[in-house]
Amino acid sequence: MSDNKEKKELDLDLLQKMKNIPGGLVLIPLIIAVVIATVCPSVYQIGGYVTALFYDGNSCMMGFFLIVCGSAINVRQVGLPLYKGVVMTTTKLLLGVLLGLLVANLFGDAGFLGLTPFVIIAAITNSNSSLYISLSSQFGNASDTGAVSILSLNDGPFFTLVALGTTGLADIPIMTLIATLTPLLIGFIWGNLDAGFRKTCATAQPIVTFFMTISIGAKTSVSTIISAGASGIILGLFSAATGILFFFIVNLLLPKKERNAMGAAIGTTALNSAQTPAAVAEADPTMEPYVASATAQCATASVITLFLCPFIVTFFDNFMRKHRKGIYSAEGWAADKVAQ
Repeated sequence: MSDNKEKKELDLDLLQKMKNIPGGLVLIPLIIAVVIATVCPSVYQIGGYVTALFYDGNSCMMGFFLIVCGSAINVRQVGLPLYKGVVMTTTKLLLGVLLGLLVANLFGDAGFLGLTPFVIIAAITNSNSSLYISLSSQFGNASDTGAVSILSLNDGPFFTLVALGTTGLADIPIMTLIATLTPLLIGFIWGNLDAGFRKTCATAQPIVTFFMTISIGAKTSVSTIISAGASGIILGLFSAATGILFFFIVNLLLPKKERNAMGAAIGTTALNSAQTPAAVAEADPTMEPYVASATAQCATASVITLFLCPFIVTFFDNFMRKHRKGIYSAEGWAADKVAQ
């Protein structure tokens, strides 16, 4: 009897409490990681398992997370993740290119408010795949997570180089797609052959999400925002705001039963976008004068969207839950009014 009482007193149920907070599995570890990176960044660099897990572990954890997520994809849903990935990736690419070209035509190469056309394309066409799949564990389903196999193609400079038409390096490397698909495929095959494995992965998903998000935030500090100044913050706010547009566009292109808040989850800029300006300048030396500022701006935008995107996705998730079929459609609006 006393043993049971002691166990209850020691059970803080922290994981469940984080789950109960909108976006908690992403926001809480992210805040912890950024605070540590700002106050005492050397903690992540002590070597051994600490550095391997908390600083360098994002790629490994993401690969493991994809296995976990792949296990949840039912064999009858293979086509849907592919379709969602194509819709999101294409939408993201087209909007980024259009916005970049618009700024170029209106303001020239110097851009607007310190934002050049090429940095806008680099930031908007790129999305944070790690954050996307973290959010999908709370706000999406297996097909949303599976879509990252296509969505991850916008990581790095490839789409930016295509949009700018500066070099033949714009060809998308097949190995990038294969490397992303492989862990998903492993989880998919194993999960469809072994119900016990699928159940175990579903239980492990929140834990993987927590530690993966820490490794994302570990490379970020408050000083990153300061170094880029107001222009980087504006770029981040603008990139996050595109999530609102993506929410509506993506849902318009999906079947009604698949509509959720995950369209807004691509309104991000990944930290690896900070590597894009240098790659662009290597292909086109005329871009060299913009590299330093563009790099800082992309890095800052990634920080801004890391924090804002979960709130935007949470808002739209609550929005859709409240109005069930979706207030963005005339049918959903009418149904909601009748229900009221």
